[in-house]
Amino acid sequence: MVRIQDVTAALESWAPPAYQESYDNAGLLVGDPPTPLTGVLVCLDATEAVVAEAVRRGCNLVVAHHPIVFKGLKKINTGSYVGRAVVSAVKHDVALYAAHTNLDNVQGGVNFHLAARLGLGGVRILAPKKQVLQKLVAFVPAGHTAAVLDALYAAGAGQVGNYTNCSFRSPGTGTFKPGAAANPHIGAAGRQEEVAEDRVEVIFPAYRSGKVLAALRRAHPYEEVAYYLTALENENQEVGAGAVGTLPEPVPEMQFLTFLKERMGAGCVRYTPLRGKMVQKVAVCGGTGSFLTGDAIRAGADVFVTADVKYHEFFDADDKIVIADIGHYESEVSTKELIHTHLSEIFPNIAIHLSEVVTNPINYL
Repeated sequence: MVRIQDVTAALESWAPPAYQESYDNAGLLVGDPPTPLTGVLVCLDATEAVVAEAVRRGCNLVVAHHPIVFKGLKKINTGSYVGRAVVSAVKHDVALYAAHTNLDNVQGGVNFHLAARLGLGGVRILAPKKQVLQKLVAFVPAGHTAAVLDALYAAGAGQVGNYTNCSFRSPGTGTFKPGAAANPHIGAAGRQEEVAEDRVEVIFPAYRSGKVLAALRRAHPYEEVAYYLTALENENQEVGAGAVGTLPEPVPEMQFLTFLKERMGAGCVRYTPLRGKMVQKVAVCGGTGSFLTGDAIRAGADVFVTADVKYHEFFDADDKIVIADIGHYESEVSTKELIHTHLSEIFPNIAIHLSEVVTNPINYL
């Protein structure tokens, strides 16, 4: 039996909640995790109309990209579109889940999907995050090193890009004197000991520190484990905002903008003055992305595709890049296809539907 918590766990393994921005509200917003699942409806915005669609389709879980409850919700009534959606969800026992900036910020997430839709190759994170990695150094008696490392790898440590089981070790001598109340694995109380030990080092995402340390303690033979953690300033190339890649062949600016409009189904494209150059390197950020304009310029992008650019923010292009605003909805609506594909691969035997409700609040004349 598949439960709501099984689906949310799969989503959070893919897009860890620790990677959402501080202002965000991703996660399970409404619902009871142990509830048996009847079906999933995937959407961009979990509006009242989407909840009604979920009820019609027999789905008791709505997975959205945008959190319907975003700001502080002090009253739950039908006086707002947010309240109506929440009241309807509770009334019909429909759980609401959102994977938002955490899905934006992971490799293979929203921005990589947007880049793929535009045919970009060699895609990478545009602005990698710092301070999301930690290093563990532990001291292990030489005969137990392999077992301890295997436990650390299983807990999520030692992955660097496409490489797993990464570590560094160096031999040395550990010294200690067990106290009267100690129960040492090696030696005896009150006697100074010298033991051949390995200094073991592994890197891992900071949010996994609890699991990694628990694995260390379980696998380590000592009663007291000697270790220390260090927060790293390294950029994590697999986590961060935006994405950048290259077109197979360079194309004229207006040709690219026309392609962009058609490919993304945009009602219009707002763009800065053209530079008279060919377009090959393209930066993207689904949703509100003007905060990345400087990163796109530093990456050498010819065009930056995003949404919600304000009047004065267009000046930041400064003839160094073409900013192309395609609209928030248009830049992210295909995220529901990304989520649908991901969940369908994990849960091939449950009903997962794409919402047919158009939630774009903007019309074009």
